[in-house]
Parts: sequence; C-alpha cells; structure tokens
Amino acid sequence: MNAPNPAAMSNISPNKSPHPQSYADHARALLALGIPLVLSSVAGFAIHMTDTIMLGWYDVISLAAATIATSFWFIIFILGAGFGHAVMSLVAAAAAAGDEVRARRATRMALWLSLMFAIIVQPLLYWSEAVFLALGQTADVAAEAQRYLRIAGFGMIPALLAVVMRSYLSALHLTAVQLWVTLAALVVNAMVNYALIFGNWGAPELGIRGAAIASVIVQVITLVVLLIYAQVKMPQFRLYQRLWKADPSAIRDVFWLGLPIGLTSLAESGFFTASAVMMGWIGEIELAAHGIALQLVALMFMFHVGMSQAATIRAGNAYGRRDEDDLRRVAKTAFGVALAFGLVVVVIFLTVPEALISLFIDPSEPARGTLLSIGATLVMLAALFQFVDSTQIIALSLLRGVQDTNVPMWLAAVSYWIIGLPASYIMAFTLDWGPVGLWLGLVVGLGAASALLMWRFWGRSVRISRPVAAL
Repeated sequence: MNAPNPAAMSNISPNKSPHPQSYADHARALLALGIPLVLSSVAGFAIHMTDTIMLGWYDVISLAAATIATSFWFIIFILGAGFGHAVMSLVAAAAAAGDEVRARRATRMALWLSLMFAIIVQPLLYWSEAVFLALGQTADVAAEAQRYLRIAGFGMIPALLAVVMRSYLSALHLTAVQLWVTLAALVVNAMVNYALIFGNWGAPELGIRGAAIASVIVQVITLVVLLIYAQVKMPQFRLYQRLWKADPSAIRDVFWLGLPIGLTSLAESGFFTASAVMMGWIGEIELAAHGIALQLVALMFMFHVGMSQAATIRAGNAYGRRDEDDLRRVAKTAFGVALAFGLVVVVIFLTVPEALISLFIDPSEPARGTLLSIGATLVMLAALFQFVDSTQIIALSLLRGVQDTNVPMWLAAVSYWIIGLPASYIMAFTLDWGPVGLWLGLVVGLGAASALLMWRFWGRSVRISRPVAAL
C-alpha cells in the first residue's frame, strides 16, 4: 500500500492551520463548515417539500399516498446510506493524518456497497402495494403509493451513490459545491413537477407518477455533477482508478462502521414511519395533516442535519489527531449551537402554526379546515421535542466522528422502539388521545435517545481520542 502523502493532502487537510482553541473559534469553524451543509440540506429538503406542496394541491389522496410512499422509500434508503455516511468519519480521520490512500480506499468501497444495496432492494419497492395494505392503509392510498415507488425506486441507485460522494467531499471540507448542485436540482425538480403532475406546458398529466419521475431525474443529475466535480477538484486522489478492483480490508471497515449507522438511522426513521402508519389507522385526513406537520418539523431539522455533519467531520479530525481536549471543545460548541437554534424554532412553532400549515393546502380543498386544525396542533406539539431532537442527533454525530457506532445503535433502537413507539400507541389508542397522543409518544422516544446517547458520549466515547499511551 502507498504511504500517506501529506503534501498531496495539504490543500484540503484540516491541519493546514492550527486548530481552534477557544469556544468562539470553534463556533466560527463549525459554522463555516456547517452552514453550506445546512443550506444544502434545506435545499434538498425543499425538493421533497415541493413534491408535497404540489401533490397537496393536486388532491388529498395523492398527498396521503406520497406521505406513506416516501416514508417507506426513505427507511430503505437510510439503511443503505449508512455506508455513505461512514465515509465522512473515515475520510475526516484520514485527512487529519494526511493519508489520501486510506481516504480513497474507503470511498471506493462505499460506492461498491451502496450500489449492491440499491440493486438488492428494487423488488421490495416495485411490489409494495401488499406491504401498505398489510399495514392497514386504504386500497386507494396503497395503490397510489405503489405507482409512485415503481418509478421512484430506480432513483435509489443514484441517491445512495450521491450520499457517498457528498460525504467524501464534506470530509475534505468541499461543501460549497453541494449547495449549488442542490439549488440547481431544486429548480429542475420544481419545473418537472409542475409539468408532469398537472400536465402543464403540453406534458401529460401524471399526478403522483410525475412527482416520482422528477425525483429520479434530479437524483441522476446530482450524482453526475458530484462525480465530475470530485475528479476535477481532487485529481491527485485518483478516486476512479481501478474502481472495479475489490479491496476486502476497506470493504470490512466501511461495512462494519456503516451498518450500525444505517441501522441507527433506520431505527429513527422507522420510528417516524411507524407513526405515519398509525396515523393512517386514525384516518386519511389525519395522515395528511401528520405529513404536513412532519414536513415543517423536518425543514427546521435540516439545520441540525447540516451542523451534525460538520460535528462529525470536526470530531473525526480530532479523533485522527488523538486530541481529547479538542474533541471536548468541538462537542460543547456543537451542543450549544444546536440548543440556540432549537429555541428559535420553538418560538416560531408556538406563534404561527396555522400560517405554516396553510402553505401546504389548496384554498379550495373541502377538508381545509380540519387539516388546519389538526396540523396546527401537531406543529405546536413539535415545539416540545426541539431540544431533545437536536441534542440526540448531535450526540449521534459526535459518536460517529470517533467511530463509535455499535452501542449507540442499540441505545437508539431501545429509545425509539421499546420506549417511544409503545408510548405513542398507548397514548393515541389506549388512552384515546388520538393524533395528540401519538405525537407525545414521539417526544418520549426522542427524549430517551437524547439522554442515553449523551451519556454514552460523555461517559466513554469522548475519551477514545486520547493518545494510546494515555489510555
């Protein structure tokens, strides 16, 4: 194997200048790295929100079907994305050590694993109607959801490969391109949606299938641009050289780090998907309101997604240097930024919930009043879990940065499925609190995850960045 080449890494290594010492310096460094990722996450989420808004204008059945279908697509996607997310911490640590070979090997094999996963899951997406019927959805919603997934399923391949490339570029502090690519994709998605959902500009009126086609087009374009940019910007990495050649050692590293990441994300996203399924048991209007409220919550959550990715990279840099003091400062800064933004979101959700919900509903929709009432109540409840939701994702991201993913996987699974989901069911159905009880269960699950994951990080994982001789 080639020796590390610090000279080749010098233009991207986090060590090109002394790492920050004060919390103010850490905050500036975190924000400088994280803001492009935040904006990219917001733009990426806006692509999905565009689908939701336009399908809401199209009809309620399409909106309900898209809510359940995209939730199903996402829980499969997020499992496979674990391999791509593993690249972020592996490449960040390699960058701190000046080891371009290790960075290249991990990224290549993550592309392999992501492609294999995307191919394997295609049948599950193509024949999905039976799954939705078994989960208690109505026949109309189940049929429409399958129509969507039979097209959107093909987008799983470029979507997962793009996660690998995004993680690779982010770990090397190349984040601005991701924002511009995603903004361009947002424009393309909106135009194709407008044409194909409603049949504008001479295009056929395809409804929910038009939204699926738009998603696939956007995913392919995004992947192609990222692949080209990585080669043009960092040719010395020779990322695509002998791409077909297997690297068993790197595959093992990516697999055993990425699988727990994917399963952890699956546990969380599955938790929210299960809440959508249970809301469907209550009614189609309630499910549509639930979907709208989740869109708003997820939009605000994009800040934490971007900042948590920055936290993973900076924690990975500290881990690569074996610098525990720096890791502690990184962690405290990340938690402080997350809590400050959470306070802003609480104020927004408690002051203008109905105005936010109304953005998603056609003024002529017969069920508009019911949707507004239920959706506004759920948004106000979402203010309850802003702090625990933000702290749990930051804790998870810091743990990933120091490559501690196995135990956190179990802690998250217990929080969401053993504590949170039963709480949602009991309060929604046993106590007959309906949608309000279901969302209170979400608060319970996220609160448990926040407490357990912070305990894991501060109790043990922050110390694994000590030099070996000090352990």
